[in-house]
Amino acid sequence: MTTDLIFSINTGSSEPIYRQLVEQVRRRIAAGQLSAGQEIPSVRELAQTLAVHPMTVSKAYSLLEAQGLLERRRGLSMVVAAQHTHAEPSASRVELLRPTLEKAASESRQLELTSTQALKLFQLILNEGEKP
Repeated sequence: MTTDLIFSINTGSSEPIYRQLVEQVRRRIAAGQLSAGQEIPSVRELAQTLAVHPMTVSKAYSLLEAQGLLERRRGLSMVVAAQHTHAEPSASRVELLRPTLEKAASESRQLELTSTQALKLFQLILNEGEKP
């Protein structure tokens, strides 16, 4: 598994790096991209790949374990918890996106953009991520 395809951080974000990692794992499990028993990169491996302090990754993993999303295996890599065998329903995944969109809507209003301008930009960004 290549860590650079799974995790990315935005160092310019006001959201702490550990929280960015937690949210990315949560979304990928909800979407079924990570499933029960799948190994995740070690703390050291991910910290080196992302050029962050290992304690940052460790904090994210500990929170995910406390939330029941990851399981620790003594002497082995952490894995996605057993109960996550398939993707969550679409409605649940939509609710995971809601806080991000609420923040984007608030920022759009602060910038005095019309909803048409904001939606056009959002559509452009969505299309950039699509595979040809």
